[in-house]
Amino acid sequence: MQKSNPRAEEAGGATTDDGAAALRVFETAAVAEIPLPTDAHVIGEPVSVTSIRRPAAARSGLRAICRRGERAHEVSLADVVFPPGSAPAALVARYRAWLGLDGVADPGLAREPARPHKVEEGDITVGRPVELVVLACKSNALRCRLLGTAREVTLRTAVRDEIAGAIVTVTPTRQWTHARHPYLSGAVSAVRFDAAELGLVPLELRGQGEWDPQEEGWGEEGEPIDERARAIISRGKRPMFELERVIPGADPDDVDSDPILEASDRGAAGDREGARELLEGLLALDLRCLGAHAHLGDESFKHWPKGALHHYELGAAIGTLSIGEPFEGVLPWGLEGNRPFLACLHGVGLCAWRLGDHRRAAEAFERLLRFDPRDSQGARFDLAALVAGRTWDEVQGER
Repeated sequence: MQKSNPRAEEAGGATTDDGAAALRVFETAAVAEIPLPTDAHVIGEPVSVTSIRRPAAARSGLRAICRRGERAHEVSLADVVFPPGSAPAALVARYRAWLGLDGVADPGLAREPARPHKVEEGDITVGRPVELVVLACKSNALRCRLLGTAREVTLRTAVRDEIAGAIVTVTPTRQWTHARHPYLSGAVSAVRFDAAELGLVPLELRGQGEWDPQEEGWGEEGEPIDERARAIISRGKRPMFELERVIPGADPDDVDSDPILEASDRGAAGDREGARELLEGLLALDLRCLGAHAHLGDESFKHWPKGALHHYELGAAIGTLSIGEPFEGVLPWGLEGNRPFLACLHGVGLCAWRLGDHRRAAEAFERLLRFDPRDSQGARFDLAALVAGRTWDEVQGER
């Protein structure tokens, strides 16, 4: 393991009173903002940070004691990578800026995910119920992480209706390690969905100026504007936003690097299993990949609407946590980052309608129309059919 960052040591070598005072401030902030022990990464390797200290020699800067297995290592705090968006990550970013360093310690993690943390002895007790977050599903196993942590474990069990992002309760009957990977066995006794408990970093919400309905086209030239459009126009301008689009493993410098499109192409070519595996792999890396939730919902819609609803609902819930409520802006479909969230919300409405929950369906369509007044998905027609008391089967029978 890397012992230290030479640049960080040199920059942190201030011997002035101001430099020493600044280090004391950072040390105090670290104690307050970094709960210990806590999981992190150093040069892509999972570690547990057990303590942070300021040596007597100011030149050394702040040091982090990191445990990996049975061994402990001391590194510069500037070299430690915490989960993006977390309070510890923000503190380290401020510390690195003070040292004169740019960005995070390991920018390569954005394209090559770090090795995951694993459940350790003492994290789980055989015979005691535990909650796990499902990351991926196989025929006889669930790849999971321990709720409230980033530590992973494979659960050997009969897989039923679980999907990535579900929170399952299991009472382990056996716990073991094979090839240095932890395993559990036991039956799932409960499944629930709660995006707020997944511990996800909210998607970034980027301001895009103002949305002016006067500049939108509301029908053919010369034709009267309908009542709905008039109401939107009368409301006036609103702030416009775009959600961050998360696609794990995609190269931002390569426009052709898009696993979502690859999965769509596989599905169109008849390789549904390959498409599903690719999409589930994206969610195993980052549950915030709303595009994967939307596409998995689409894939399940025809033969398993209940499962499709779970995917759509989870994607919509993660997006809602990111934009906050109440939300008074617009999320136009024309901004690419908004499309996965809007597609999930539309899917919630369609699934609820098909399953007979018309109130829930109407709420989803109404929210969608508030977020995207131009209605690029045609939710206004679905809502009109609902209001008229028509069932999903009736409408589909006419198409």
